[in-house]
Amino acid sequence: MLVQLSTSLSSLKLPLRISLANGVSYDLGPDPKVILEIQDPSLLQELSSPTLDKLGEAFIQQRMNIHGAIMDVIAVADHLSKCLLGDTSENARPRTAHDKQMDAEAIAYHYDLSNDFYALWLDPEMVYSCGYFHTDTDSLARAQIQKLDHLCRKLRLEAGERLLDVGCGWGGLARHAAREYGVSVYGITLSQAQLSLARERVAVQGLSKQVQLELQDYRDLKGREQFDKVVSVGMFEHVGHANLDRYFAILHEQVKPGGLVMNHGITAKYTDGRQVGRGAGKFIGRYVFPHGELPHLSVAISMSEQGFEVVDVESLRLHYARTLEYWSANLEAHLEKASQYVDDRALRIWRIYLAGCAYGFAKNWMNIHQILAVKPFESGHLGLPWTRADLYR
Repeated sequence: MLVQLSTSLSSLKLPLRISLANGVSYDLGPDPKVILEIQDPSLLQELSSPTLDKLGEAFIQQRMNIHGAIMDVIAVADHLSKCLLGDTSENARPRTAHDKQMDAEAIAYHYDLSNDFYALWLDPEMVYSCGYFHTDTDSLARAQIQKLDHLCRKLRLEAGERLLDVGCGWGGLARHAAREYGVSVYGITLSQAQLSLARERVAVQGLSKQVQLELQDYRDLKGREQFDKVVSVGMFEHVGHANLDRYFAILHEQVKPGGLVMNHGITAKYTDGRQVGRGAGKFIGRYVFPHGELPHLSVAISMSEQGFEVVDVESLRLHYARTLEYWSANLEAHLEKASQYVDDRALRIWRIYLAGCAYGFAKNWMNIHQILAVKPFESGHLGLPWTRADLYR
């Protein structure tokens, strides 16, 4: 079977070696950078139709092992899949009716994996979202502080204001906003593991009087117009298309007139929100982000229908590609340590996920946008400067 497969693939000239457990191997091109070590011989037949989700599943199920730099593995897998299947796209998925229990379970699956595991490859502040790079030489830690500051400056935070942080994660943004801008922050998350560590760090940094973090669903927020500003980073990907109107309506309800709202999140390439082709999006939905749904930018800015006026949109796609490259490299450098915190299956999923997303963002399979909106005063005034010049002083 290996000879038959290698003959059909030989014209691809890929830097790939396919080997069997008995030592038999075949090179698809000169100087192979990647080795697929087949553990399950039945996988050879499936390699004639190698969707990206099939390849990923074969790896996490230990039907094959991979050898080589992880970014080379992803690039070779994509080229193999594209050459044999073409650059196809998937049909749009039906919308999922997200409820509180479903969302809580999905968040726990992803974010409650292990704080120690995440700490291995995130920056010291444990900011699990796109960094902001001023130069090619910026470190991950610097890029994440720059991102936190970029958000705070866009929100034009002022001392004494109240900020709502929806999906506060490990609290990096809440602490930065409180410490550097003098605001009071109310942050919510559905991850108990994130909340526990975030509260510890708030206390250690002496910010308990300014920062309050709670385990709470955004749909359970009480009151009206309680906050001067609202920020949501890496959250609306979990909301679901069917709930976006309600989500933005709640943010509108919570912010005061004249208040700014920042929505920072991953956006789909296609207007109908379908996943990227050849199974990559399917793999992420099945193994990484259950029930996650990426809206297109045109859908995200429909927050205007809930009473907002969108005043600024910025793409950070290449910034996220670089961030993910850092995360993947950090994980690859700590594989032995990581295996102490998560099982082999989870580690294989995350190796593929981080490197695959770095590749996907670099290739424009998806994007990430910061959307800044304001809740106008009843008079129609926005309360904003005429230009953005103050953001860059």
